[in-house]
Amino acid sequence: MGLHGLKAVFFDLDNTLVDTAAAGRRAIEEPGLTRPRSPLQVISALQSKHHFGEREARAVCDKVQAKLLKECHDPAKMCITDLRISHWEEAIQETMGGEANRDLAAECYYLWKTTRLQHLTLPEDTRGMLTELRKRVRLLLLTNGDRQTQREKIEACACQPYFDAIVVGGEQREEKPAPSIFHYCCDLLGVQPAECVMVGDSLDTDIQGGLNAGLKATVWLNKTMTTPVDTSPVPHYIISSVLDLPAVLQKMEHNINAKLETDHMSGSSE
Repeated sequence: MGLHGLKAVFFDLDNTLVDTAAAGRRAIEEPGLTRPRSPLQVISALQSKHHFGEREARAVCDKVQAKLLKECHDPAKMCITDLRISHWEEAIQETMGGEANRDLAAECYYLWKTTRLQHLTLPEDTRGMLTELRKRVRLLLLTNGDRQTQREKIEACACQPYFDAIVVGGEQREEKPAPSIFHYCCDLLGVQPAECVMVGDSLDTDIQGGLNAGLKATVWLNKTMTTPVDTSPVPHYIISSVLDLPAVLQKMEHNINAKLETDHMSGSSE
């Protein structure tokens, strides 16, 4: 089977295959799930259990979200759990003043984490796309991040059966965009970089990494389809939904076939 010149597709996880950002927001904003003993979201818990005003509760959560966006984690210095509890501890103290409250911070963190994982799903149509695609090429999941955190997400969205291999950056010597992790992925699947495509939402890690490693093509998932002021690096293809990928791969195959035909005709005429 397979596609001409293409043997493997590497997929990013967060905000590419699963909507991690939305799951995080729902863990803060929504009043829990309908499952028995499902936890309240953080804002409700801060208001109902700890008598925060709504404005203060939202301010704490907004500060944590900002800290997560700027997060720089060194597992050699601190485990991810301690770091993220510290985010909540700092946000609560910055908002409310007074003594640091590590116990409340830990409660908020575990509540947020548990609810986020419950909301983290691999959509049914994405599962179908991966299943069909895997009949033609090998599939690999390549995600940056802390080992524990990413493995918990992978388990929560039950995506393991759809991939030939899963690589977590936090378990490797280097993460995306370093060429080494892409070459490690190629070795795992027994393919060459020029036979692989990288699909992801980050220009800095997924697209730059694919280019650094000399992959056949990079596909940028840009859900808003708004062009940044400085689109650098430049992806080979841009899609607004991961479900558009099969059409891109078909286009790639068409282009390759057309080139082969042109080369054959050129060779015959000499």
